[in-house]
Amino acid sequence: MADPSQTGLADAATNLRSSLGKITEGCRMKMLKCGALVAMLGTCGLAQAGPYADDLSKCLVSSTTAADRSDLVRWMFTAAAAHPDLAAMIEVTPAQLDKANSAVGALLMKLLTESCRKQASDAVTLEGPTTFQTSFEVLGRVAGTELFSNTGVANAMAGMEKHLDSKKLAELKR
Repeated sequence: MADPSQTGLADAATNLRSSLGKITEGCRMKMLKCGALVAMLGTCGLAQAGPYADDLSKCLVSSTTAADRSDLVRWMFTAAAAHPDLAAMIEVTPAQLDKANSAVGALLMKLLTESCRKQASDAVTLEGPTTFQTSFEVLGRVAGTELFSNTGVANAMAGMEKHLDSKKLAELKR
């Protein structure tokens, strides 16, 4: 008979793979299509989290380094480059995509099975597998905030200001 804790971890891993697919699409859309809004507003909507998902989120963020978060952003970017709207602008080689997938896969395994094992186990056991999605959205948001706060990125995004009609925007104030 299988050890229940091992069965639970196997189920959690399956649910994580499913959740990560949803996270990936959500992060790509949020980071690329709503990137300017995230940078301007500094926030994006997250699913309601319970206390165990909150604990997992905190652990994920505190257990990652700036280099880890750069790997995460690089992975989101290389994956998003496959989108038809971006493919003509950005070329990511299969080797670059594989390298990014490998780095983030290793990071997620380290976080879930070592650094944040207890929090991950508590969250999935007591609040369900969607806690992974919620918690990784938080980590993705932190990584995205770091991306958009970079001076070069901020300057590039500020270039759109010359295409705004300040008079029309001022009319919004009544």
